[in-house]
Amino acid sequence: MSSDIARSPAGLAEEAATSVLLRLRELGHSAYFAGGCVRDLLLNIPPQDFDIATSAVPEQVMGSFPETLAVGAQFGVVLVVVRTPQSQPIHIEVATYRSDVGYSDGRHPDSVRFSNSPEEDVQRRDFTVNGLLYDPVRSQVLDFVGGRADLQRRLIRAIGEPRLRFREDKLRMMRAVRFAARLGYEIETNTLLAIRELAADIHQVSRERIRDELDKMLTEGRARRCFELLDSTGLLPQVLPEVAAMKGVAQPPQFHPEGDVWVHTLLLLEGLEKGTSKSLAWGVLLHDVGKPPTFRVAPDRIRFDQHAEVGTKMAEAICRRLRFSNDVTEQVSGLVANHMRFGDVKKMKESTLKRFMRLPRFDEHLELHRLDVSASHRDLSLHEFVKEKLENTPEEEIRPTPLITGNDLIEHGWKPGPQFKTILQAVEDAQLEGSLHTREEAISFVETNFVKQ
Repeated sequence: MSSDIARSPAGLAEEAATSVLLRLRELGHSAYFAGGCVRDLLLNIPPQDFDIATSAVPEQVMGSFPETLAVGAQFGVVLVVVRTPQSQPIHIEVATYRSDVGYSDGRHPDSVRFSNSPEEDVQRRDFTVNGLLYDPVRSQVLDFVGGRADLQRRLIRAIGEPRLRFREDKLRMMRAVRFAARLGYEIETNTLLAIRELAADIHQVSRERIRDELDKMLTEGRARRCFELLDSTGLLPQVLPEVAAMKGVAQPPQFHPEGDVWVHTLLLLEGLEKGTSKSLAWGVLLHDVGKPPTFRVAPDRIRFDQHAEVGTKMAEAICRRLRFSNDVTEQVSGLVANHMRFGDVKKMKESTLKRFMRLPRFDEHLELHRLDVSASHRDLSLHEFVKEKLENTPEEEIRPTPLITGNDLIEHGWKPGPQFKTILQAVEDAQLEGSLHTREEAISFVETNFVKQ
C-alpha cells in the first residue's frame, strides 16, 4: 500500500522510534509504527509520541535494548528508553502483536495470546483511524481496517463490532468523543448508537481515568465540541450530571442575551485555547454550576441567589469525586467562589481590591471573567479596569512586607490573644490603603485605635 505521508525532517522522537524499529528488524522481528502516530502523520500533524507494534515478545524486546521498563509486559507492552545528547530520555512504547481474550473488568484482557500477525493485532484496537501501521523504511502504510477511508470520510468508527469494542474498555466511548472533537470528525452511526446504548456502563471505569479523559477534552482546544458530543451521546449526565442540569435553565435576558446556562457555558468552553491549565478549564466549566439548584423567578427577573457559594461547594464535591489533587481542587473552587466579585471592583476599597488581586493565580480569575462577559453581555470595562490596575500597581504594593508582627505588639505591652488578628488586619488594611508606611506609624496607629486588654 502506498503512503500519502508528506515527509519532513524527522524530530528526535521519530528518530528514536525509527532506531528502535530498525534494531528489532535487525534481530529478525517485524515491526511497524502503530496507532495515533500513523494517523497524525497522514494528517500532517506532528505526533506527540511514537508507538511500535512488533512480533518480538516482551522478553525479546527487553533483551534487545540497554534500558527498558516493563510497564505492561503481561499484556505485551514494554517501554524502550532512548537517550540522546539533545534531549531528555525518550520513551518508545513497544507492544507485541496480540489478540485479547475476555475483558471481565471492562478494561484489561483476561488473557492475551501473542501473535506474529500485524493484521490480527490491529483487530483488537479501538478505532479504524487508530488501527493503521506504517513502515518508515519503505514509506508504506498498512491498512487492514479501512482507516484511511475513514480519515477521508472524517469518521470515527469502531473496529469491528462497536459494542464489543466498548465492552472491552468502556473508556473508549469517551475517547470516541474526544477524537471526533479534536479532529473535527463525526462519529459513525453504528458506533454512535453503541455509545448511546452503553453510556451508563461508563461508571465501570475508574474515576481517575474519567477525570484524565475530561482533562484532555477541556485542554486540547476543542472543549465546546467535546461537551456537545458528550451531551448527544448520553455520556454527559453519566459523568457530570451537574453540568447536564444546566440545559434549559433560563437566565435574565438583560444580562444573558445568549440563552440558558448550558449555552452560556458552551460559549465559554469555545473560548478555551489549546494548552489551557486544568484549573482554569474546570473553573470555566463549573463557574455557574450553582445556578440550576438556585434558580427562581422573582417579581423583577430571574435570580440565582448565592449561586457562587452553592457552586463552590458543588465544584469542590465534583473535584473530590474525580480525585483531583488538593491544589487543583482549591484553585477550581476559588475560581467559582470569586467569579462574581468582579462586579464590585470599582466600588471596592483599595485594600479589598489589592487582596482580591493577590488571590492565587489571579491571572486565571481575570481570564475566567473575560470569557464570562465575552459569552454574555460583552462589556469588558471591569476586566480592563482590573487589568490596568494590576499592570500599574507594583507587586510590593499588592503584597507588601508587613509593617509589624505579633512580636512587635508583645514588645509594646500587648497580651497575645484573638485581638491580635483584628489589629494586624487593620494595620495591613491601612498599609494597603497607603496611609501607613513605616513600623513607627503602624505602632502609633495601633496605640490610637485599639485598647490594650
